[in-house]
Amino acid sequence: MYIEADSYPAGVLKAHQQLHGLVKRTENRKYFGISFPDRSGFIIYKAAAEEITDGEAIQLELNTFVIKKGNYISIDIPDFMENIEAIGVSFQKLISFPGIDPNGACIEWYLDDNLVKCMVRLAD
Repeated sequence: MYIEADSYPAGVLKAHQQLHGLVKRTENRKYFGISFPDRSGFIIYKAAAEEITDGEAIQLELNTFVIKKGNYISIDIPDFMENIEAIGVSFQKLISFPGIDPNGACIEWYLDDNLVKCMVRLAD
């Protein structure tokens, strides 16, 4: 389930803050950032949290997005809050890799408050 940022990159933090204000934080819930270009090249960004109970997104009036299964390449960024720019730099490296899914998304998986895994799906 997610909240879409009203702009990128300026609206990303606000979208995450709104999401965390709505979604109950638990140890087993996974948090993500999901981004991809629309047809005009504008970046769509979704601050997302894993739905851990059936109907949770509906109850919170949030839309849902399914992250595709498959093989991903990734770069871990420790202490990412001290170097936010490293996320964009990492995705630039990942999307230049041959064999990525042309219809995939850039996925930020927030493993904890200090570590983010930047991931891009490989084509089947």
